[in-house]
Amino acid sequence: MAITKAKKQDILAKLEGVKNDSDSIVFVSFKGLPVNDATAMRADLRSNGVGYFVAKKTLMKRAFDGAFTGEMPALDGEIAVAYSADAIAPAQNIKTFATKYKDNLSIVGGVFQGVYKNREEMTEIASIPPLQVLRGMFVNVINSPIQGFAVALNAIAEKKSV
Repeated sequence: MAITKAKKQDILAKLEGVKNDSDSIVFVSFKGLPVNDATAMRADLRSNGVGYFVAKKTLMKRAFDGAFTGEMPALDGEIAVAYSADAIAPAQNIKTFATKYKDNLSIVGGVFQGVYKNREEMTEIASIPPLQVLRGMFVNVINSPIQGFAVALNAIAEKKSV
């Protein structure tokens, strides 16, 4: 079914908003995804602060053309856009759903920090742990030498008291 010119302008305006307001954009292939699964996925993405929007590839190319450095990945098949102000959340959430719906959903590429990324690079970005986990890992790295020093002092104190 053909889209009216006014509807195309609305879609372009929404894509411009996505381009300007998002830290990360993920291009998602969703061929054959059942409607009830897609609806549940959209609701879960929304609850995690990730937007999900389906648009024509020609309109995506028009909206994103020249906006980012690098080469836009090939958008084959049915493509949607997942986006968020959080730089890692869209890729992480889509990767989670891609493992759940293996044959029907996959990451095609995306935009990270103003640079187009291919499928492999976006999948690596999706593998980065959440910020809270990274903070915990950092605290553990800082605490490790202190903890080792405290254990050594305790061993010396016990040795001298015997």
